[in-house]
Amino acid sequence: MRSNCFLFSALGVIESVGCPALSWRHASDAVLPARIQESRPGAAVVITALLDGRPADSIPLTDSAVLRGDGCFEAIRSYSGRAYALGWHLDRLERSARALGIPPPHRDDLEDWCARMAAHGDGVVRVVLSRGGAVPGDEAPARCVVMFHELPIPKPEVNLVTVPAPWHPAGEWYELAGAKTLSYAPNLAAQRTAQARGFDDALLVASDGTILECPTASIAWVVDGVIETPMLALHILDSITRRTMLMLAEGRWKVAEDRFGESRLASATEVMIMSTVREITPVTAVGDLSFEPGPITATLGASFRSVVDAGRGA
Repeated sequence: MRSNCFLFSALGVIESVGCPALSWRHASDAVLPARIQESRPGAAVVITALLDGRPADSIPLTDSAVLRGDGCFEAIRSYSGRAYALGWHLDRLERSARALGIPPPHRDDLEDWCARMAAHGDGVVRVVLSRGGAVPGDEAPARCVVMFHELPIPKPEVNLVTVPAPWHPAGEWYELAGAKTLSYAPNLAAQRTAQARGFDDALLVASDGTILECPTASIAWVVDGVIETPMLALHILDSITRRTMLMLAEGRWKVAEDRFGESRLASATEVMIMSTVREITPVTAVGDLSFEPGPITATLGASFRSVVDAGRGA
């Protein structure tokens, strides 16, 4: 059964498109006319939306994403109207969908929808795949939401504090280990805990003190010139920005992917986090430990920007 699709934009009319993967991919130049433009009272948002090619401006309250957080998602950076590493992001979306048993839309459709949203410029394209109807009598099939929003201005440096993450698999297998699901409430609760303590974000740790990841970012640090980062076998997210960082580091620095305890950070000379929104950002503190932004982090950050600039023709 074909999945339903919504296209949402905070900026209004959809225009011509351009799109990538880690290689930058161009979509067709076809123009999709705006179907619905609605400004709701109290919200300065104009929505452009399609549901299986027909106008739509909402998700039913009975949808599984609304009632149960039953679905998966991706957040993709758009640079100058092109989606970065789109192929990697959609590969991961499809893996998450398989783990959930939700049929994703056809890959060509996903690429086209993302390219059309990315065409709005610099920002974030979000793709949300839900199971569909979630109450008796609602037999709606899977739905795919694709939307664009402007990018929040990220901080040039961040500080972290460790927060226990008893919900994290931390290497234990279960059906959704490693999937990017909609159920982010525990992660965001940890983030709020860190912020209530005066820090920018949380560093999630397992019950035995194993370093995992941040609620919405990966982490790495440098010890004796070696870049260390938690291994994917801990079922941390296979971050696209982390993956790019590892590619950029190859042949320049040694990299160790392993299981590390909190105490390992006491030996680090620099720490960084990696995410779609934050790119590669230096960490200046983890709890009581302080760090200066280091040369390896700076070089990796500059190299990442060079990849982005090359892809958008800068």
